[in-house]
Amino acid sequence: MGKLPEEEEALSGGYSAEEKFRIFMRHRYKNSVEILLDHLSHELHTIKESALCCLIKFATAEGQHPLENLDWSEHYSFPRELIQAVVDNLLSKTADNSLLISRFQEFLEMDDLRYYVMSSIRENVGRVMEQNKGAVMPIYQNNVFTLMSSISVPNEESELSNFMLKCLSKCFSPSQEHKRTFERMWLGFLKYKLPSSMYKRILVILHDSILPHMSKPTLMIDFLTAAYDVGGAISLLALNGLFVLIHQHNLDYPDFYKKLYNLLEPSVFHVKYRARFFHLANIFLSSSHLPVYLVAAFAKRLARLALTAPPTALLIVLPFIYNLIRRHPSSRVLIHKPDAENDAVEDPYLMEEKDPAQCRALDSSLWEIKTLQRHYHPDVAKAAMLINTPLSDQEDDISEVLETTAHELMEKDLKQSQIKSVPLEFETATHLLKGGGDVLGQHFCLV
Repeated sequence: MGKLPEEEEALSGGYSAEEKFRIFMRHRYKNSVEILLDHLSHELHTIKESALCCLIKFATAEGQHPLENLDWSEHYSFPRELIQAVVDNLLSKTADNSLLISRFQEFLEMDDLRYYVMSSIRENVGRVMEQNKGAVMPIYQNNVFTLMSSISVPNEESELSNFMLKCLSKCFSPSQEHKRTFERMWLGFLKYKLPSSMYKRILVILHDSILPHMSKPTLMIDFLTAAYDVGGAISLLALNGLFVLIHQHNLDYPDFYKKLYNLLEPSVFHVKYRARFFHLANIFLSSSHLPVYLVAAFAKRLARLALTAPPTALLIVLPFIYNLIRRHPSSRVLIHKPDAENDAVEDPYLMEEKDPAQCRALDSSLWEIKTLQRHYHPDVAKAAMLINTPLSDQEDDISEVLETTAHELMEKDLKQSQIKSVPLEFETATHLLKGGGDVLGQHFCLV
């Protein structure tokens, strides 16, 4: 136990034969651990997996028979150095270790091991990213994310019952300390620049797997703001995280709806995340306490974008606008403008204005929907016709059309034409052919 002298020093120093043998065996153990750590980078996965399992067994043995001469009243007899070495090798800079990390995930069910793995990840990320001056490292950061995303922290202290070292069960840190360590680990990782593809992976699990386990979820505001600036689907997902912080953690973020408004671009109708966008936007705008100018701005912008949108998107947008008007009766001014015929032809709405409060949507009308009543697709024209009649109080369920594709829309049209019955004239034609019999007249009608 304690500090390990060099082998040459042990041979020349005044040690007894038994002490020399202990020093010799300790060095052999050290060498075997180093070899096993090297095997975590082996070409064959079976060898990497066996080396990992063996190292965890060594860690358990070190915890039961500590090599360091430490105070047992504290819980620091845990083999932190060995776990740190294992984590350092799992978080490779050059090789994708996702498969090996998935095997390591089984050991993270142990509360004490999970706690020290989180601390080791934080230490490793800080050291490696500082050495690389914060530059993006896709392979390394992917390994870090894979390992961190496999960690879930218990919510209650009573859940801290599974320990690798049973002797630590009574003196181990409470769940609140686990949450703080979990929080520091994620914040230490997210403060650096990430590959653009990783933002989406993190944001997808943010509200379910990360925020609930943090002691101060509002500390994620900097990351979410940076993620919004990436653009596209990542901006939308970042707003989803901000929405959770606003509603569940009382975050004050006045620019939320302004940022959502600026995401409404023509490209939103043509990307694969369109369904998710409108699903989340429907949630964001579901409150009946939103100011009328804001609701009018969203309705007007969507109506303007609808002029160039594909039919599948229009079948989402039109019910979406109708639902906005139903929730906020004050916005019906966009439909009912008795003096509109005498107004100037120019639309006062400012499409290029990024602030919904300044876009003058309330001074305009939803003439775009009237235009869509002449759309080439009959389903779109029929949906646009609804604005001619008083809207019912019952909202439209847009979830049924969110995933509709152009292929499905065409298949639906084809099936309708096949089963549609064609009306036939059953009366005899008497004036089409002079001198012809009834049979001939009936035949002609059918043809």
